[in-house]
Amino acid sequence: MEMSKLKLALGLAIGASLAMPMVASAAADQEAAMKDKNNWAHPRGQHNNNGYSQLNQVNKGNVKNLKAAWTFATGVNRGHEGSPVVVGNMMYVHTAFPNNVYALDLNDNQKIVWAYFPKQDPSVQAVLCCDNVSRGLGFGDGKIFLQQNDGMLVALDAKTGAKVWDVSNTDPKVGATNTNAPHVIKDKVLTGCSGAEFGVRCFIAAYNIKDGSLAWKAYSTGPDSEVLIGADFNKANPHYSALSTYQDVNGGNKEGGSFKALSKDQLKFPVADLGVKTWLKPQAVKDGWQHGGGSVWGWWPYDAKTNTVFYGTGNPSVWNPDVRPGDNKWSMTIFARDVDTGVAKWGYQMTPHDEWDYDGINEVILFDKGGKTYAWHHDRNGFAYTFEANTGSLVAAEKVHPFVNWATHVDLKSGVPHKVGSASTHQDYNAKGICPAALGTKDQQPAAYSPRTGLIYSPLNHVCMTYEPVESKY
Repeated sequence: MEMSKLKLALGLAIGASLAMPMVASAAADQEAAMKDKNNWAHPRGQHNNNGYSQLNQVNKGNVKNLKAAWTFATGVNRGHEGSPVVVGNMMYVHTAFPNNVYALDLNDNQKIVWAYFPKQDPSVQAVLCCDNVSRGLGFGDGKIFLQQNDGMLVALDAKTGAKVWDVSNTDPKVGATNTNAPHVIKDKVLTGCSGAEFGVRCFIAAYNIKDGSLAWKAYSTGPDSEVLIGADFNKANPHYSALSTYQDVNGGNKEGGSFKALSKDQLKFPVADLGVKTWLKPQAVKDGWQHGGGSVWGWWPYDAKTNTVFYGTGNPSVWNPDVRPGDNKWSMTIFARDVDTGVAKWGYQMTPHDEWDYDGINEVILFDKGGKTYAWHHDRNGFAYTFEANTGSLVAAEKVHPFVNWATHVDLKSGVPHKVGSASTHQDYNAKGICPAALGTKDQQPAAYSPRTGLIYSPLNHVCMTYEPVESKY
């Protein structure tokens, strides 16, 4: 893996930090904490998701002198992902399964002030993907929020560790789990869903911060009423709501078949209930959208000016593309939703009819330039996208490296990627040399934006794959 400086769309050499107005909410303590550069009160530092710290004590001149000041052993093996939460003198640390939480006093030799040890059924680990990780904690309203792997969303008193409330979000018995960090926004706690590998129909959900009651829930697939798509969805870009973005070539979903991108004037739009209508027959199961995947487990920014949360959905189920013809909306999609209602403002599908498990959950980063807010996303499919955040209009979609070969380019007018026929995958057919591999040109490891330099800094993977889908049913 190498680090790559990705210049922002529009050739920006400098940028301005995203101004985040004060949010009047139950999470006022979170908002206040984020104003202090010594805190890290959000999974990505700030609501804009930029992963940027104003601290400047460590620099290129003295970094070579860094030495460990102290360590803390969690006592848990396996993957540790996501950053601790730091508020004042307290650091809150989470672990992989069983998702223990420790509150450490940084002013008292990292003394353990309290610890929380969830009681989870070990069998949940069999349906966790990938690895039994937890990707962070949420903070707000005097609480620490933990999303357990077994689906329980838990609110803990930040001072004592006492459980305030908990609620079941997913059911491991059907393959649905959680690995994401809870996100505290205003008076709500947002969480997601994992399990596309097991035919789970995933969603994003918002719970009321005071008592854990469900505020709203929006599925990644299904009818508009369950995806929470309203009348003004994609108002500025109705072609994003097209019935099909490709024409089958040689049968499409069979060996030797592929897909030709349609131009904007060939698209049929807008069409309702695309989360159902773009799942065509034959299918591995009846009504394939009911097992359509679209996991939601990344890091999600929030724009207080428009009251909008942004996030990506994951790959469609099943992995075998031959048994789920169609674009498979709204998997592989960047969504913008109203935080209060969950209603989708816009949605753009990056990889229609995903054939390669290019899980679209990577973070969205917000930045301001020239009086506008932009949303940036480095997808696993090897393209970096920049949108006007308010409208979803696509400003740029560029390959992050020339080795990306599943598509030649993305048509900015239609938004459709032009697939390369030789990269298409089919059941019991061994497709070779597909770039990038399923882990993408960037996996879930987040990028960061510096308002000082106006640059985004992103990890970059150079990995290709051989891919052979097999028959699968749920």
